[in-house]
Amino acid sequence: MRCTYTGVPGLSSNPGATPEVAVVVDVMRAFTVAAWAFSRGAERIVFAETLDEALELKARHPGWLAFQDGPVVPGFDLANSPAQLRSLDVAGRTVVQKTTAGTTGALAVAGARLLLCASFVVAGATAAVLRRERPSAVTFVVTGDGGRAEEDLACAEYIAGLVSDGPVAPGPFVERARNSGGAARLAEGLRLGWEGVHPEDVPLCLETDTFPFAMAAGREGGHLVLRPVDAG
Repeated sequence: MRCTYTGVPGLSSNPGATPEVAVVVDVMRAFTVAAWAFSRGAERIVFAETLDEALELKARHPGWLAFQDGPVVPGFDLANSPAQLRSLDVAGRTVVQKTTAGTTGALAVAGARLLLCASFVVAGATAAVLRRERPSAVTFVVTGDGGRAEEDLACAEYIAGLVSDGPVAPGPFVERARNSGGAARLAEGLRLGWEGVHPEDVPLCLETDTFPFAMAAGREGGHLVLRPVDAG
C-alpha cells in the first residue's frame, strides 16, 4: 500500500486530484470526539462547512446537537471536548460538527470512494478496514497546523504501520502526540481557564484502539455524513 501524507493546503493546490481512498486524521480533538459520540450511541454526524450552517441545521431539526471547536459559541452544545461529551445524552441523536481542522479536511476529500476519519482511539479499526479493502494507495490527510500537526502525522503513520507491518507498538507514536503542539495548546488552554477544555481531554485523545469501529463518511441528502462502520 502506497501512503501519501498531506495537509489540506496540499489538497487545495491540486483540486482535480481527489484521492480514491483517504484517511482524514484529527487527534486533538474532532475525531476523538466523534468516536466517543458513536460509542455513546450517536446515530450519525453531519459535517457543516460553517458555524452558521451548523446552527441552521440544528434549528431545522429539533433534537439534533451541534459541536464546534475553539471557544464556546452560543447555541452549540459542545466545544469539541471528549471529556465534556460524557455529560451529554447523545444516544440515538444526530450531531452536527464544525471544526477548523477535522471537518474541513474531510470536506476537502468528500469525493473519495472510501473516506475514513480517524484518531488514535479508532486507529486499529481503521487499519482493519484498510486491510479488508486492500487499496493500492491511501492518502492520509493531516489536518492540524496546516498539515504539520505532529499528533495527526503520528497517528497516520501508526495506522499505516498496522496495515503494512501487522502488530505495531503504539507507544512511540503516542509519545510524539503527547509532546505535540496540539497537546501543548490544550494544556495552555487549561492554564488560562478556557471553558471548552477539560483536564482529561489530552489523556482521552492519547488512548489507543479504544473502540472496535472505524468511521466512514459519505454523501447523504446533500451533506457529508459520518457513521461508525464494523471493522470486521
